[in-house]
Amino acid sequence: MKLWIVVLFIAFSELVQKGDCHQAAFRGLQQNAKMKQNVAANRNRALGKKMNLQLAKTGKERGYLEKSLKIIFIMTQVMAKGQFRKPRETLTLTAGKTVELRCKGSNIGWSYPAHLNDFKDPRLSIKHQEKYSQLMLSNATAADTGEYSCWAIVCDGLECSKDDLRMGKTYIFFTDPTELFVPSASYFEIVYLQADKPSIIPCRLSTPSAKVTLHQDLPPQEVPVDGTYISYVSKKGFIIHRPQPEHKGVVYCKAALHGVPQISNNYLLLYVEVPSGPPSTTIVTSSSKVSYGDELNVTCKVLGEPDVQVMFTWKYPGQPDERPVIITDKWRLINRDGSHTTRLSQSVLYIDDIETIDIGDYICSAQNPMGQTAVATRVVARD
Repeated sequence: MKLWIVVLFIAFSELVQKGDCHQAAFRGLQQNAKMKQNVAANRNRALGKKMNLQLAKTGKERGYLEKSLKIIFIMTQVMAKGQFRKPRETLTLTAGKTVELRCKGSNIGWSYPAHLNDFKDPRLSIKHQEKYSQLMLSNATAADTGEYSCWAIVCDGLECSKDDLRMGKTYIFFTDPTELFVPSASYFEIVYLQADKPSIIPCRLSTPSAKVTLHQDLPPQEVPVDGTYISYVSKKGFIIHRPQPEHKGVVYCKAALHGVPQISNNYLLLYVEVPSGPPSTTIVTSSSKVSYGDELNVTCKVLGEPDVQVMFTWKYPGQPDERPVIITDKWRLINRDGSHTTRLSQSVLYIDDIETIDIGDYICSAQNPMGQTAVATRVVARD
């Protein structure tokens, strides 16, 4: 009996020990899982903080870049001694006054109406100081109406460039009741009309409050200005947005202030139907077969836009030996098909006494601001 009780006690003790082990193992698993959850949560929190820091840093950098790319307006207008103000986009001043503009910086460039520079007008003076540059225009006239701008110049060694982020500009109207239009050096101006881009009739006003209209010379009539096909901008003039052949002819502008009219220069509108691009070049010879002692003309022609200049260069057989030739360049405007105007540019190479050295290929190269083309022809000797 006692033995049986001892056996039962030992068995029960083993079961209790196993249960404690299982509970301990289960508690260990729970603790491990909880530790893993805490580690994951801490990792997520750390990652979140890192991302927030990165976003904050990126935002700060973005803000810095946006701030650094912001245009800094450096121009001021001197009103009186010790009084300055930022000039408005447009200023309206009375002719005869003196205007003084300043731009901050030790190295400043200026732009102003071209005639002031072309004629070295003594009324204009520009002085560079240590911390600013000063532009002063005295006894201003209606002709001085236009844009005045300045910019900082940055240099790296001997190379200097314009800083587009530090600049200033203003458009100044110098009003004169006797000169409602900005005067021009020419009484009669040519305006070329092209179908692929707007054309401007440059009758600018010196007095923006004046009423302006556009008129055709023949037949005499007012040209409708609807704001869509034709519009007016006082800083530029009349803008023909989509030029057509029917717009060609002689026109003028009429302005009125307080009932007193004034008429602008005449403008000859010529319609152009030549596409923009490198020269369209052709080459012809007076004869492709020559005898020794003959004369030779090689002509290179370009049809292009009336206001685009063409430059010619030649290569010919006798050139390496400095064979004397006569080259003549000229151009003229021609009216094609009675509806549009074209510029005919040509270069003629002339040889008055053909020799063996003149037999071979003649190459003409024509170049304009849009590109260059080359054409060639061959001259051979008669049998």
